Amino acid sequence: MNAKRLPIAWLCAPLAITSLLVAISARGAAFDLPDQDAFVIGRGMAFVATADNPSAIYYNPAGITQLTGSNLRVGLYSIYLDPSYRPPPPATGTFDNQDPLHAIPQFYYTYSREDWPVSLGLGVYSPFGLSVRWPQNTGFRTVATQGALTTDAINPVVALKLSRRFSIGGGLVINYANADLRQGLFSPDQATDSFRFAGDGWDVGYNLGALWQFNDQVSLGATFRSGMNVELRGHTTAVNRAGPAPIFDARTVANAEFPLPLKAILGISYRPTPQWNLEFNADYTDWTQLGTVTIHQAAPLLGTPTIPLVLDLQSSWYYEFGATRYFANGWLASAGYIFSQNSAPDAHYSPLLADLDRHFLSVGTGFRGKRFDFDVAYQFGYGPTRTVTGSAPSAAGQTADGNYEFFSHAIAVSVGAHF
Repeated sequence: MNAKRLPIAWLCAPLAITSLLVAISARGAAFDLPDQDAFVIGRGMAFVATADNPSAIYYNPAGITQLTGSNLRVGLYSIYLDPSYRPPPPATGTFDNQDPLHAIPQFYYTYSREDWPVSLGLGVYSPFGLSVRWPQNTGFRTVATQGALTTDAINPVVALKLSRRFSIGGGLVINYANADLRQGLFSPDQATDSFRFAGDGWDVGYNLGALWQFNDQVSLGATFRSGMNVELRGHTTAVNRAGPAPIFDARTVANAEFPLPLKAILGISYRPTPQWNLEFNADYTDWTQLGTVTIHQAAPLLGTPTIPLVLDLQSSWYYEFGATRYFANGWLASAGYIFSQNSAPDAHYSPLLADLDRHFLSVGTGFRGKRFDFDVAYQFGYGPTRTVTGSAPSAAGQTADGNYEFFSHAIAVSVGAHF
């Protein structure tokens, strides 16, 4: 635990790790992870005005009033993430994420009776997360090298059917978060030094929803998820195994308040016939809550007890369109499209976030039976080249400048039981 005191002149400047706490690349803007059900993924996440299976606990809790009896639904979202980076000239080469495979489970249960106006539900899922790990020779290792964020939410909800066509719902969101975030210090292309923050914590928020079935053809849905401010408690570590500075290996207790953003979604569903469901959603995320995050250290590692991380994220939108065709034998087919706005400005760009405008195309199929149902979906993501210029340099003179692209492939499976 003891180490030589590390002079401010050596190490304060490398604390341009402002990207570390947004270091998690996921499907959409920043580190959002709204892929919580295979049926919904197949129709491009346009579901807030449909909300007719137990995953409505996440997407719009008012929708669970459409279900009767006990309904159980479990799923798995498996994704291959492939952001890539090309440094600006005269450097050459292309670098890819070294940690591309992830699998995220979901669990939902609802209960209601036909003679009750009240429905109950419980969801367990991961609303934010995933990870990125870049090679050590990218040209920006002293800006950021690796980040992993996992979140687990426990979400009990209650929904009330106020009339035949109008319902409201809401509940608590108990959220656990764990972060492990790293960067280099001196060496531009070899892993002889590093800075790391690791911590975990809990916080409680809430979600609300409303569903108005205007008539048999048109439904309107709205949902709101509160922001949270998770107190991550853990440690920071600073290591140097070779020059230019003296050898050191120091660790201290540390914490950081890490906001999770609020979300608001509006949607309209149109059913021209009972066999078709078309829906459009506008999904807003207030990333501005992640302005500056401060790491507080028990001992002044890197020459200072506090490390301000300037994130300066911007609010962003998803625009989601989906269509589902229902067949008489219980089968269905879906397709969808999403446009996701980026939320990271060039000045504080994180190569771990690798944020850019993205397009997602999806298809899905499923079956609805008397006791069991299932859905399978495939999702393809593409982000056209984003050229980053003028990003803040580290003390070693490296920046996040360069060209970023994004590809992803995902398979989702959900299975339901009714009893």
